[in-house]
Amino acid sequence: MMKKIALIYMGGTFGCIGEPLSPMPAENFIPQLQRVLPLHLDIECFVAPSIKDSSASTATDWLQLIQLIQSLQLKNYQHFVVIHGTDTLSYASATLARFLGQSAHVVLTGSQYPLLNISGSNTREFTDAIDNLNFALDAVATCSVGVYLAFHHQLIHAQTALKRHTTELDAFAGLNAKENLITHQQSYILHEPHIEKARSFNCLSLMAQPIAIEQQIKNLKNLQQHPPHVLILQGFGTGNLAVNEEFIATLQDIHAQGCAIILTTQVPFGTIDQRYAISEWIQHANIMMSDCLGHADLYAKALKMYLQYDSVDQWQAHWHDSV
Repeated sequence: MMKKIALIYMGGTFGCIGEPLSPMPAENFIPQLQRVLPLHLDIECFVAPSIKDSSASTATDWLQLIQLIQSLQLKNYQHFVVIHGTDTLSYASATLARFLGQSAHVVLTGSQYPLLNISGSNTREFTDAIDNLNFALDAVATCSVGVYLAFHHQLIHAQTALKRHTTELDAFAGLNAKENLITHQQSYILHEPHIEKARSFNCLSLMAQPIAIEQQIKNLKNLQQHPPHVLILQGFGTGNLAVNEEFIATLQDIHAQGCAIILTTQVPFGTIDQRYAISEWIQHANIMMSDCLGHADLYAKALKMYLQYDSVDQWQAHWHDSV
């Protein structure tokens, strides 16, 4: 039996036209998209609730996309391909993976060049859009349940995806889908209160720089007046930061105001390792250590925790429930 595929358009370079590039209205783009779809597949096109430049996308946009997928699942769709802009494609991929888990076959894709020419009247002479789309459509029909990113003939586990280059066609890196990924994500059904709560989600990531610790403390003190919901500290190497008593006390004050503080590494790949003496302070501070598969996955996990729990104490109690 032929698998029915829901193809969801969410904007990005893939659907842009003109000079400078801007998204083509969905009602005009979908008919053009349908012209290039392979005839041997059973595909129905849908428009995501939010069409925008992906650099402007936020948690709310991805949660509404997940809601759409979950509603289509109730109509017996189990195979989904999402066309998304590349700027935040890794964040979208990780978020869908965290919230959909193993409940469906989902492949996200995009392109470095638009599908259509400047006027939007025909396909572009040079584009990676058609190749990426066809690869994603083939992949979703054969991959096991889960969420993946398809780009430049690579199928990547969505939780591990990282945009590695701004302009090259081979723009994304991550764990190949052929490799086993041990993950325990449960499908999380979204309702309107989740969407409303996500609108105020505030997450700040600080990448450590090799500056004097006094300057590091000044930067942290700037956050004391209005801390975010989540503060991610990107340490050096395996997650190392030089600290002193004042640094720790400042973090403890930020934590006491309801801010979840998470230590990770600024290195793109690899896990954090706290075997060095310089990191003993973590045991004495209210800091969680990242167990995630990349920066985007950490964002997605923090978002899910924010929607699930109301206090930082609950975050800490449940932080390692899912990896």
